[in-house]
Amino acid sequence: MVRNLKARGLTGELAAEFVGTMILILFGCGVVAQVAAGGIGDHDSIAWAWGLGVTLGVYVASRISGAHLNPAVTIALAVFKGFSWRKVAPYALAQTAGAFVAALLVRWNYTEVLNAKDPGLTIKTQGVFSTLPGNGTLPVSDWGAFRDQIIGTAILALLIFAITDLRNTAPAANMAPLIVGFAVVGIGMAWGTNAGYAINPARDFGPRLASWLTGYDTAFTDQYGYPYWWIPIVAPIIGALIGAAIYKYVVERFLPGDELETVPSPTQDAEPVA
Repeated sequence: MVRNLKARGLTGELAAEFVGTMILILFGCGVVAQVAAGGIGDHDSIAWAWGLGVTLGVYVASRISGAHLNPAVTIALAVFKGFSWRKVAPYALAQTAGAFVAALLVRWNYTEVLNAKDPGLTIKTQGVFSTLPGNGTLPVSDWGAFRDQIIGTAILALLIFAITDLRNTAPAANMAPLIVGFAVVGIGMAWGTNAGYAINPARDFGPRLASWLTGYDTAFTDQYGYPYWWIPIVAPIIGALIGAAIYKYVVERFLPGDELETVPSPTQDAEPVA
């Protein structure tokens, strides 16, 4: 069973999820804007900045909320680790709101270079904020992207459950957020081609909504003209459940018994970090 949060109140937990996810998106969407619109950096800098965003967002929020920062992870924790179902929707809303506000800040800050690079605010720079099949250019179908998001998020959830399990070889000295960040870097470098590794419904929908409200008229469709917004929401949830189930039933059940249970955060005080 997951150790219970101390009595901090739901408001504090939601505030932590909001700010932690905002930090994640400030680094993530910020670096994509710098590369796509400013021509500074490359795919590797994108992968590293997303990973650092996850790490820093977790350090911001973990003591209070467990730093899920991802509705798919929150749902997986509710299914497999006893996280309260009554908190699932509020957590998801706080995470999405944090991503939305962060994307608005990125959009505002990079207004000049985005408009210079893409005056029509088209799919050419839409990837700064939200994902597309084949990153908007490669011949990947929506269903190919759906498959990709299931696999990528399954990897993420499996690793999060393993990294935060004290009965396994958990990182010591409050290093779990850094290791989770490395996992995101690895996923970005190995699984970024087919769908831009959203692996997080809040990370995709919040910025997608922000971009639509600020001039990207095709934000909710892909390069083929099909509605795409739902894929980075549904597929990551399925993937997180699969990854968590693999860890629980293929690995965790064979670990030696111990009085210590899975610690949710590097502080050993909340649900697993995401």
